[in-house]
Amino acid sequence: MKPVAQIFRPRSRTLLVLLLGLQLTLPVAAASLDDLLNAAKMGDARGVTQLLSQGMDSNSTDQNGNSLLILAARDDQPRVVEALVKQRGIKLNARNAAGDSALMLGSLKGHTEVVQLLLAAGAEFDHDGWNPLLYAAFEGRLPVVELLLAKGANPDAKAPNRTTPLMFAARNGHEDVVLRLLKAGVDLDWKNDQNETAESWAIKNRNTDIAGLIQAERKARTAGAGK
Repeated sequence: MKPVAQIFRPRSRTLLVLLLGLQLTLPVAAASLDDLLNAAKMGDARGVTQLLSQGMDSNSTDQNGNSLLILAARDDQPRVVEALVKQRGIKLNARNAAGDSALMLGSLKGHTEVVQLLLAAGAEFDHDGWNPLLYAAFEGRLPVVELLLAKGANPDAKAPNRTTPLMFAARNGHEDVVLRLLKAGVDLDWKNDQNETAESWAIKNRNTDIAGLIQAERKARTAGAGK
């Protein structure tokens, strides 16, 4: 009969080899994901494409659920966005942990070229809840507002608190965005869940010129309806 130590030695060596192999593989995989995420954030389109060609997932995310596309859009890296939207299986409308998509963050930040690329690729722009137009109006990103309206975005979209793009723009003093939304024929008297209108919010925030624009638009519409 063979000694017990001799019977189990080969299996122990095999297990040890497997464990060592796993320990060697994990750091490489982790480093590769970090490299991919950093390449997306830094605008290294060539690096991103190369890593994806080696088998990495184009929909990889960081710990906050930000996909490569979301990171590139957020950080204004149009060349990376351009490369990613061409990838088969790319999730254009993926959301991060905060509920934001690539197009939403690109719109919030005012990254016009990024927004153009995402819209051309077919990213969703007119959905319930917070959406790209609401974000763009809130921050006063007129070029992005123009792009979204031209694409067919609803100018009277409602945020979860029932606030419209006009109301956000009026509250935050973005006169050029207010003018563009007025031109789009938005509802002037809609009230949000705080019982505020665009005009009342403008007045409360001392944006009297904007309140005057809304009042003038209301008079013009009333006069036009009477003809």
